[in-house]
Amino acid sequence: MTVRRQNGIRLAKRLDEVGFSDIVQIRNKVMSMRAEGLQVHALHGGEPFFETPDDIKFAAVRALVANQTHYAPSSGLPPLRQALVDKLAFKNSIQVTADEVLVTVGGSQALYGAFQSVLDPGDDALVFSPYWTPIGDLVTGAQARPLSVPTITARRNGVRKTLEQFSTPRVRAIYYNTPQNPSGLVFTRSEAEEVAAFARERDLIVIADEAYEDLVYDGEHVSIASLPGMLERTITCFTFSKTYAMTGWRAGYAVAKEPFMTALRKIILYSTNGVATPVQHAMLQALTTSESVIGARREEYRKRRDILIAGLNDVGLECDPPAGAFYAFPLTEKIDKNSRKAAQILLEKAHIATIPGSVFGAQGEGHLRFGYAIPVKEIENCVEALRAFFR
Repeated sequence: MTVRRQNGIRLAKRLDEVGFSDIVQIRNKVMSMRAEGLQVHALHGGEPFFETPDDIKFAAVRALVANQTHYAPSSGLPPLRQALVDKLAFKNSIQVTADEVLVTVGGSQALYGAFQSVLDPGDDALVFSPYWTPIGDLVTGAQARPLSVPTITARRNGVRKTLEQFSTPRVRAIYYNTPQNPSGLVFTRSEAEEVAAFARERDLIVIADEAYEDLVYDGEHVSIASLPGMLERTITCFTFSKTYAMTGWRAGYAVAKEPFMTALRKIILYSTNGVATPVQHAMLQALTTSESVIGARREEYRKRRDILIAGLNDVGLECDPPAGAFYAFPLTEKIDKNSRKAAQILLEKAHIATIPGSVFGAQGEGHLRFGYAIPVKEIENCVEALRAFFR
């Protein structure tokens, strides 16, 4: 709710419709319950199950000791940007130069910069739904309107046909996230090609969110910017948070051609003036992590996924195995049709913390998000608590 004073002191109007995350409120409730001495099965979070690897931490320490604490170029250290160029070519089939890579304060700043760079007041943005909760507010904060495109409908009726159905003459951009948070859905190559064809036909910009690129269990990860005619109309946003357990480091990057890169650079320059120099040295070290190590961690997530999915289905919370990311998104009508009520009941009676599906857009209603990026034993304890709850 916006509070204005009669003397004219007020907030900028563009913030009127921008809210705060429901997830933070749930996190605070969990902390309060634990402070009371209660055991809570915490499946509401979205952080990797492992700590930041030592070699990454030591790289930051070495940078500090060597006095690498001065201003870095606001776009990022040249060796880091070149290493990202190499990674993009090898892993994403995206061919760019170092000038087309921008280091950001987490993937969130990359997404913020992307929406601010391309959306004008009154524009519309197509958003596959359910979607990561901040996306709606990022679009609204650019004084544009998010238009939800039901992902399940798109899969059933055809992606391009569904985009046409929900489009308007004011659409300027498409938010494209794969693997998806919260559902774990992974778009196939053919589906990506449908999105690309629609974008080219309508002369739209794609804002691609690839936070979970290394967490695909079934199928393949396809960077939409790698498809023909898409690099020049796509801003791709990445983060180090999920692959390398660097959530608190705030390390990410954006990839784009001109004119988008100039706009992104301006936003970075006049907001944070770049990423902390020691953090960039840690990012450079993280990029040396072998694919075998990343693959081994992915298998650890798969193990956790399979335990949780089996437990959910066993108690009647229907859920197909997610193809990517580290969330399960089961139907919750067996608890309550209203996902907020279902989450509240589960937290209060079974001490299981989840996220109501409705916070991920209207298409999330009737679901709960269970995060399984936690120790295996904690998932097993949660499954036992679910069985006890439904007895």
